[in-house]
Amino acid sequence: MQSYESSNASKDANDDKQRLLNYNSSFQNSSSSVVNPFSSSNNLPQLPNSLPPSASAYTRYPQGLTGSRVASTQSLGSKSSAQSGHSALPSSNSSDKSSSPFLVDSDFSPFGGYPASSFPLHIDEKEDDDYLHNPDPIADADYDKHRFWYDLKSLDKRSGWSLFGIVLFIVGILGVMVILPILTYTGAAGHAKLVPQSYTQLSEYVYPRLSAIRTSLIDPDTPKSAYTREALDGSLWSLVFSDEFAVDGRTFYDGDDQFWYAPDLHYDATKDLEWYDPDAVTTANGTVQFRMDAFQNHNLFYRSGMLHSWNRACFTQGTMEVSAQFPGYGNVSGMWPGLWSMGNLGRPGYMATTDGVWPYSYDSCDAGITANQSSPDGISYLGGQRLNACTCKGEDHPNRGTGRGAPEIDIIEAEVDTNVRVGVASQSLQIAPMDIWYMPDYNWIEVYNNSVTTMNTYAGGPFQEAVSATTTLNTKWYELGDGERYFQKYAFEYLNDDSAGYVRWFVGEEPTFTVHANALAPNGNIGWRRISKEPMSMVMNLGVSNNWAYIDWPSISFPTTMQVDYVRVYQPNNSVSMTCDPSDYPTYDYIQSHPLAYQVWNYTNWTAAGYDTPKNSVVNGC
Repeated sequence: MQSYESSNASKDANDDKQRLLNYNSSFQNSSSSVVNPFSSSNNLPQLPNSLPPSASAYTRYPQGLTGSRVASTQSLGSKSSAQSGHSALPSSNSSDKSSSPFLVDSDFSPFGGYPASSFPLHIDEKEDDDYLHNPDPIADADYDKHRFWYDLKSLDKRSGWSLFGIVLFIVGILGVMVILPILTYTGAAGHAKLVPQSYTQLSEYVYPRLSAIRTSLIDPDTPKSAYTREALDGSLWSLVFSDEFAVDGRTFYDGDDQFWYAPDLHYDATKDLEWYDPDAVTTANGTVQFRMDAFQNHNLFYRSGMLHSWNRACFTQGTMEVSAQFPGYGNVSGMWPGLWSMGNLGRPGYMATTDGVWPYSYDSCDAGITANQSSPDGISYLGGQRLNACTCKGEDHPNRGTGRGAPEIDIIEAEVDTNVRVGVASQSLQIAPMDIWYMPDYNWIEVYNNSVTTMNTYAGGPFQEAVSATTTLNTKWYELGDGERYFQKYAFEYLNDDSAGYVRWFVGEEPTFTVHANALAPNGNIGWRRISKEPMSMVMNLGVSNNWAYIDWPSISFPTTMQVDYVRVYQPNNSVSMTCDPSDYPTYDYIQSHPLAYQVWNYTNWTAAGYDTPKNSVVNGC
């Protein structure tokens, strides 16, 4: 270090002396202790052999000097004076240049922070923000610990008013939300009804609480004379459900009605040419009207409506009676009006739900539950009964051990006989598995008037067996034509006893034909088909399809409308069941656990909806 001073200080003596004069001028009032590099060597602590100071030579964080980021010049001066016994600033005429300019007689720096030995800057390089680059950790820790109070003390006037406003806002909120309710609380649990001193009665009309909500399954507009109906055995069955559609302007979008729902879909199961739209179904003139338009939509050319009570209103055993007027002319073929019912496990139009359950009504474990009925002759193209009575333990089934399905009973599917040009009612029981040649035991089928009713020449196909009869209709029961137009009643009545069960159909007050339970006896490799024990939902629709009847397009005029005056359901007094989820044939939990199949209409089969077919003991073994 001595050689350093002798070689450099001699060359720049004049410059160094000038810097020292500037330093003395800047710090003449400060007591900070700084070593003059040009003072005599007695003012500098001598380090033997030019070695750096040991750990005990200085304290990096001296005690008692942590109150500020920058040590005060007074503290620096007093400390250095006490240690060296010399003046903090040497005189300007000192000429000893043998000391290092980087060493000081105290471990503090006039640039701020400490220790000085870690911050060896020339004095002419001092800047105002030097303390930021040589921080004091102890002072920083103290500042961070009490930051809130330091910031609060240093608030300017504007910030102080802002803080006051925030506090005032909080106090106001507490006053309104807490203090005011406390002060105004009376202790009363409720408020007494206020009775005016005087009032004027403006109207005698008593407004209903909720005029659109029925509190009974029986429509209050149903006449008392219709509260009972005579059954096949002469007993009187009671009315358990009715809808007279007497209130105009009802709509049937999903959620609009308690009992009915108009779907928004294409009915692909029968390859219909129309789109079913809720807009096409409404009530007017005391009827529910199904309007078919030649209206292009959804890549189809026609729009019509369907109404059903699936999972809302179902019945098991009884009579379903509907009063209706069919669309168009009674001598023009093409329209497909339908009034029917189906087991609640199948949702109309949702083909994934009907896959493997429609139109099964079967409780045996044999070839009848297998695909194609295990027959190579093409009698059946069905994939087998999915919910059969022999489902293996742990498999997906609403109530294992019972054969389940979605059988169909048609009150009427109307068409026109193109030979004699009059309307015809097709009334059917759709079942599976199928008899050989689709022929039930006709010894147990009863036709009441052969002059107007005959067994249908169509008895079924590879997808269903149709036990069906056709009855001639009066052309005055249609929408268009000469003379007065009329409504007509159509109905079916059934009991599901295994031996005494039957289904009986009506046109007007007259029965047309009856199918007794024995007509569905074992045949070939299949067992008994049963009269439906499933909860049956009610369906009404107006369609058009090449799969149904010849369509006389030039003679059909659009729009055309089917009207339904009422729907009524009767049941024996000792077996009333108006539920879609009876205990012995439940459906609710099963429907809820398969939402994709029951809520997404364009899945065409059960596996497409993401569900597996349950295994059974006949096909898979258990």
